[in-house]
Amino acid sequence: MRARSLFAAPLLAAVALGAIVAAGPAAADNAPKVRDIVVTYANIAEAMYADSLKTARDLQTAVNAFVAEPTEANLDKAKAAWKAARVPYQQTEGYRFGNAIVDDWEGRVNAWPLDEGLIDYVDKSYGDSSDENPLYTANVIANTKIRVGKKTIDASKITPKLLDSLQEAGGVESNVAIGYHAIEFLLWGQDLNGTGAGAGKRPATDYSTTNCTNGNCDRRAAYLKAATDLLVSDLEDMSKAWGAKGKARAAVAKQKDKAALGTILTGLGSLSYGELAGERMKLGLILHDPEEEHDCFSDNTHNSHYYDELGIASIYRGKYTRVDGSVVEGPSVAAYAAALAPKAADEANAKVDAALAALKAIKDEGDSGKQAYDQMIGEGNAEGNALVQKGVDSLVAQTRAIEGVVGALKLKIKVEGSDSLDDPSKVGQ
Repeated sequence: MRARSLFAAPLLAAVALGAIVAAGPAAADNAPKVRDIVVTYANIAEAMYADSLKTARDLQTAVNAFVAEPTEANLDKAKAAWKAARVPYQQTEGYRFGNAIVDDWEGRVNAWPLDEGLIDYVDKSYGDSSDENPLYTANVIANTKIRVGKKTIDASKITPKLLDSLQEAGGVESNVAIGYHAIEFLLWGQDLNGTGAGAGKRPATDYSTTNCTNGNCDRRAAYLKAATDLLVSDLEDMSKAWGAKGKARAAVAKQKDKAALGTILTGLGSLSYGELAGERMKLGLILHDPEEEHDCFSDNTHNSHYYDELGIASIYRGKYTRVDGSVVEGPSVAAYAAALAPKAADEANAKVDAALAALKAIKDEGDSGKQAYDQMIGEGNAEGNALVQKGVDSLVAQTRAIEGVVGALKLKIKVEGSDSLDDPSKVGQ
C-alpha cells in the first residue's frame, strides 16, 4: 500500500445555514436535554471502544496461537479475528474530527496508506526508493539497525517500544509501523492483483522457524506480536478515556450545549464528507487505483466503509448494537432535531437511511464474492464504478442534510473537506 503522493490536506468549510425552523414551546418541552444527549454520546463511545478492545484481544489470542503454531488454519483464524476487530472499530470513527483526544490518538491505530517496505519484504514492482520517504524499503524485519536521519536505531530486538519509535519516522506519515493496517499487512502480505480478483497471499510459513520462507521468520513473528500488543494497549487507553472518569468523556461533558452538539455533528459530517466520501472513496474512483482502498491487503474495504456509515447512524440516532447483541441507547441528536427542527430532521433521517442502503449495497457486492472493492473502482468497470459513485453521492447528501440540521438548530460547525470532492482538478498534481 504505497503512500499517495498527491494527498492534500482536508479543507475546512464553515457551516451556518440560515433556514431556521421555528419551534413552539411544546416542541421545546418535548426535546431531550442536551446534557442527556451528551451522556448517550459518551456511553456509546465507551461501548464502541470497549467492543473494539474486546475484539482486539480476541485478535491477540489468535495471533499468539498462530505464532506458536504457524499453520494455514491458524493464519486463517487470525485473519478472521482481524476482520471481526474491524467491525466495532470502524463504527467509532464518528468520534474523530470533533474530539481532540480521539484525533491525537487515532493515527496510532488506523493510519493509512502505509509504505509496507518499512516493515517487511516487498515485491520488486514496489520499487526500491522514494523521493518522499528515505525509509521506503527500510525493512525492519530484515535489518537490526535502522537509519532515521542522522540517528541509527538499534532494531536488534523487535519490541512495542521499537515499533512505537518508528511510527511516522522521519516525519513521514506513510511510515506506519503500528496499528490495524500494519497487522493486516503482516497477515495477508501485499495484494499484487491490481484490480483483478484476489487479496494478499502471505504463506503461513513466513512465520515458521522450521520451514521458514522469505527469511527472518522469528523477527516477523516478533513484529506481529508486538504490533498486536500495542493495538490492544492503545485501545485500552481510549476505552478508559470514555469511561466514567475518562478524559474524553469529561472534555465533551464540560462543553456548553451548543458546543457539545457541534462536537457531535462535526464528527459525523466530517467523516461522512471529507474522509469517507472524499479521501477513502472518491479519490480511488478518480484514480482507479487499488492502492487507494482502505483495507487494501485483505480486500475488506467494502466492510470498513459500511461500518463507518453504520457508526454515523448509531451516533446520530443514539442507539448502538454491541458485538454481544446488547443495545446501548438514549436521548439523541436525532430526537432533539425532530422536536426543534422537524423538517430538517426528516431530511437527515431520510439521507442517513439512503447512505446506509448505498453502503450496504457495496458491502453486499463484496460479500457476495462477485467483486472486491478494488475491482469496483477499477478503470472500465462501469457497474462497479456506479456502485461506488452512488455511495459517494449518498454520503455527500447525508452531509448536506446534517448541515441542514446544524443550520436549523442555529449551530456552527466546520466540516472536513477533500480535494477529491471540492477541487478534483488538483488530484494527481
